[in-house]
Amino acid sequence: MGKIIFYEDKDYGGRHFECSGDCTDMLGLLSCCNSIKVTCGCFMIYEKTNYTGHQYYLCPGEYSDYHHWMGISDNIKSCHIIPSVPGSYNMHLFERIEYGGQIMDLVDDCPSVQDRFHVNNIFSCNVKAGNWLFYEHPNYQGRMYLLRPGDYRRFSEWGGKSARVGSIRRITDY
Repeated sequence: MGKIIFYEDKDYGGRHFECSGDCTDMLGLLSCCNSIKVTCGCFMIYEKTNYTGHQYYLCPGEYSDYHHWMGISDNIKSCHIIPSVPGSYNMHLFERIEYGGQIMDLVDDCPSVQDRFHVNNIFSCNVKAGNWLFYEHPNYQGRMYLLRPGDYRRFSEWGGKSARVGSIRRITDY
């Protein structure tokens, strides 16, 4: 169970909306989102409805304005709770779509995909265990994408605009 509170104004002011799970469309609930409190659980928040647009990972804490979650604007229109997945982490990365080309196994954090695997792009992957974040740039910087257990035949299936993956991190904060 999680709990996240969205506020229209900075520093937790104005109208607010409380959520304890997934919400596909917050469009009619708040006109904008300038601050957030996460009291328990971890969430991905999304710039657009139906879990699309820029994604941001939030663990328990207070975010007094959208710059604190590295947001590019005050648009937050959906959120997804990230369920706790205790145990091991495992994924297979591929250098081509549809699981083609070189296969790369990953069981821990990877601050630089280029340094570790000598590739700049991940075109498909299979997440065997655990929840993961792909980052556009090395050292966990840039746009991020949530990957849960399952098959991703091409980068667009995890919301990527390109196959560029600079770093990968396990979601272990619960």
